[in-house]
Amino acid sequence: MDYRDVTQRARGKTQYPVMKTLRRALLVLFVLFLAIQLVPVDRANPPVTGDVDAPAEVKAILERSCYDCHSNAVKWPWYSYVAPVSFLVAHDVEEAREHLNFSEWDKRNESKRAKIREECFEECEQGEMPLPIYLIMHQEAKLSEADLAVLKAWAGVAGGSGAAGEDNETDD
Repeated sequence: MDYRDVTQRARGKTQYPVMKTLRRALLVLFVLFLAIQLVPVDRANPPVTGDVDAPAEVKAILERSCYDCHSNAVKWPWYSYVAPVSFLVAHDVEEAREHLNFSEWDKRNESKRAKIREECFEECEQGEMPLPIYLIMHQEAKLSEADLAVLKAWAGVAGGSGAAGEDNETDD
């Protein structure tokens, strides 16, 4: 060990290999974080072709708790503009629209709509919807017991009349 090494260590100027590697790794991660911000994400809201036909109380619940994923009227939050979260949000919305899109309600026949209403209520009642991860940032979307009762009535009215028409066939 020569005199300069001892002097540098005494002054705290020697960089240890671990710290140097850590600084480089953090710099690389920061550069990658900046670079992925340049990757485009599709946040388009296609036109509404036929909005869900529901009573005002039901529509208010759907708009508050469902439309940010299951419609063409998504309100993209600030974090949907920051990668890599933007990729996840856009993917979740795309999948949600494929499964159910309230903005394309007119593309379904009445028996399919009745089935969708029942499935919506069942998933909400079981706590599957809205997704728990969505509720972290959107507490207002949480469904109350009163909301569930309104959705149940909406699903039951349509489901009951559709099922009765199909089950009344007899072999006289």
